[in-house]
Amino acid sequence: MIQPDLKQIALQLESRDSRDRMLALVSLRQVSPEDAVPLIKKVLDDEVLQVRSMAVFALGVKPTRESYSMLVKCLQNDPDYGIRADAAGALGYLEDKRAFEPLVRAFYEETQWLVRFSAAVALGNIGDIRAREVLMEALYSRESVMEQAAIAALGEIGAMDALEEILAFIDSEDWLVRQRLAEALGHLPCPKSYSALQYLAKDKHSQVREAAFLALDRVGPES
Repeated sequence: MIQPDLKQIALQLESRDSRDRMLALVSLRQVSPEDAVPLIKKVLDDEVLQVRSMAVFALGVKPTRESYSMLVKCLQNDPDYGIRADAAGALGYLEDKRAFEPLVRAFYEETQWLVRFSAAVALGNIGDIRAREVLMEALYSRESVMEQAAIAALGEIGAMDALEEILAFIDSEDWLVRQRLAEALGHLPCPKSYSALQYLAKDKHSQVREAAFLALDRVGPES
């Protein structure tokens, strides 16, 4: 694999053309985190939202000592809610348990549903069981997208004591909720999960059935 020219990328990031800056960020995929992050910082406050969004995402997949603090700053201070949502998601990619408190704060204090949704998803990604309480609030938000995020995240953190609560959604009218339930049950192996997955394996929606079959392979009949 040919190593990208870091000097050329740095020049592209200073281009007046936002497309050049975005292409430069894409080319950083093949660059080590230590070399990439100083370059990402050049456009972290870019005037173009799409460039900022790409830069925030890049921080999430290029973990260094600086990545966490920069993402928390974006989550708490960026004026655009889309960027704050991106920062929450990127903190999830880092899988750094220090993100627990800023993500919980974002869930409770944000007024924008997209940021709250991203925070709930990220809490699942970091795998901290302390997130159970906030995820239960998301579960009962009466918003379908939040239900999806909460069910998936409760599975990812291994919240076995939330099994009865998420099983209540097994006949949800939203097939995406049922799909997330099937995926979550794959992380919560027990006889009840296995039985519920057998039920979901006969679901009317093909993607729910597929998720259930994959989860059944994961939990196995011995659960």
